[in-house]
Amino acid sequence: MAVKIRLRRVGRKKAPMYRIVVADSRSPRDGKFLEIVGQYQPRVGDKAINLDTARVNHWLDVGAQPTDTVRSLLRKAGVLKQRHEQRLASKLQAAAVPLAERKPDEA
Repeated sequence: MAVKIRLRRVGRKKAPMYRIVVADSRSPRDGKFLEIVGQYQPRVGDKAINLDTARVNHWLDVGAQPTDTVRSLLRKAGVLKQRHEQRLASKLQAAAVPLAERKPDEA
């Protein structure tokens, strides 16, 4: 089963609103889903994206793949940048040598 993070349309005609859902890739656009992790209202303006970042990160860690549109929304919300910085920090932390372990002639 391939899990996707994608948009599900709700709202009335000419006034779209989308829920950001985690769903099986084989289910239809507005069909069965596993969890709602946020919503996107394109006509609102500056407060268009509302996300539960903890749940989004959980699903990304488990292996869910965002669609292209959701990926751009996550980028706008800063979720992908935050994930990248956390990964980079942990990698740098593992590679760093504590000062106590350095030899005096290296300083």
